[in-house]
Amino acid sequence: MGKKGGSVILPCELKTRDIFHIRLNRQSKNILVYQKKYCSKGVCKKGACDVVINDLSFSDAGKYILDIYYINAESMLGPQIRTYQLHIYDDIFVKIGERLKLDVLLPDAHQVTHQNKSSSEWKQVWQRVGDERVNITHGRLSVTNGTLSIKEFTADDAGTYRVLGSEGEILITVTVTDENKSRGKLIDTHDDKKRNHWGVLGPAGLFVSAVFALLFLILIAAVIKKMQ
Repeated sequence: MGKKGGSVILPCELKTRDIFHIRLNRQSKNILVYQKKYCSKGVCKKGACDVVINDLSFSDAGKYILDIYYINAESMLGPQIRTYQLHIYDDIFVKIGERLKLDVLLPDAHQVTHQNKSSSEWKQVWQRVGDERVNITHGRLSVTNGTLSIKEFTADDAGTYRVLGSEGEILITVTVTDENKSRGKLIDTHDDKKRNHWGVLGPAGLFVSAVFALLFLILIAAVIKKMQ
């Protein structure tokens, strides 16, 4: 699992020094893996055969196959094969009344489900029926060029959206939060801290001031008495 914009490691779990080549495939296509010293972004090799995918996007979600080739003292051995299911997640904030856009409809996406924060039920909002047909179960939802859009975002539209593959595997998870509600919580938290600050430190400050005032009066009285 990796966060959008971040990076993730596909571990090969082999430490042998005899590895001389790795090959990463996705959807029957070979992915170029750069050596670490020449790699600052994209897909990089790390260590003996780990693969790092940087700057993750939703389109990186899906199944990967890593072939690891190594040799012994006499000959090249057949590849070790590792399979990975990469799940990408993200958090976004939307204002009430605005359009919610989710660029999540990958070629291998089969359905999109939604769970409201006030419910434990997952509801289907989109499903791929065929190569050119989709089933939309949300009245304000539309699909354009792989983007799922909900017009006039409401509080009920907030929650978690999951994009599932044909076998029910999770490809993408997006948590959508009402931006105004989120800001309100931050303001309330800040106000609570201020109230707690004055509620605790205020009396303590008065007590300390009273003690210092008393000590000052005692000191003045002692000085006056000594002068007499």
